[in-house]
Amino acid sequence: MTAKVDNQRMEDKRQRIEDRRQKSVPRHLSSVFSLLSPVMLVCSSILIVGCNGRQSEPPTQQVSMPPEARKAELLNQLERKFENPAAHFQLAQMYHEEGLWTKAEYHYNVTLGFDPAAAEAKAAMVKLFLDSDDKAKSKTYAEIYMTQAANSAIQSLRLAMAFHKEQLDEYALDSYQQAFSLAPDSARVNKEIGLYYLDKDDKVLAKEYLIRSFKLDPKQPDVAGELGRLGVEVKIPGYEEKVTEQTIETPEM
Repeated sequence: MTAKVDNQRMEDKRQRIEDRRQKSVPRHLSSVFSLLSPVMLVCSSILIVGCNGRQSEPPTQQVSMPPEARKAELLNQLERKFENPAAHFQLAQMYHEEGLWTKAEYHYNVTLGFDPAAAEAKAAMVKLFLDSDDKAKSKTYAEIYMTQAANSAIQSLRLAMAFHKEQLDEYALDSYQQAFSLAPDSARVNKEIGLYYLDKDDKVLAKEYLIRSFKLDPKQPDVAGELGRLGVEVKIPGYEEKVTEQTIETPEM
């Protein structure tokens, strides 16, 4: 009996709320709202889908800065802080590309003043003199830089890689030889020499140095991948395949 009374009270209360709501809205508007409800629902769905669609669009690619604007930005950076080897180097590269040899040389020199071990700047300087038809100066600077690195395998290797990047093959190979003579059992040195020969399409020498590197350090997936492409089966610790037994003498450089 009590439950029935409570249910009746709740129903009465709901009815009173509904009556007040109906009275608060004029009849002509009630009919309009009833007609618009399905339309509003559809519109809401479209808006939601539209928002989701916009969010799923790939981000707009940033447009690279025009050379003159980039140059101005670098000059502004140097005004704020002159001791900025990265900005000097980038500016030197831009002048180099434009054939402004004197300006390029100045900024390469400043770069090396702040960072004497900057191998990329050294190689770029050698390339600069070659591009400006001063082969003698190019050779002199290359020899100076190789002499500076003569007691360090890692510095010789970095210089070799920088020469390689600038396509200065003669100096790159000399520097790789220097690094190898200082650290013949370095997996890194053997790997980079192997990659150098691979880039020159000398697959025989590339294979020899890469195998040597892999034997010195088998945990090199990138070397394993290159050897696989050269037809050598390899085994990375934790995987199934293995290096095929091959008798390879230590390569002479």
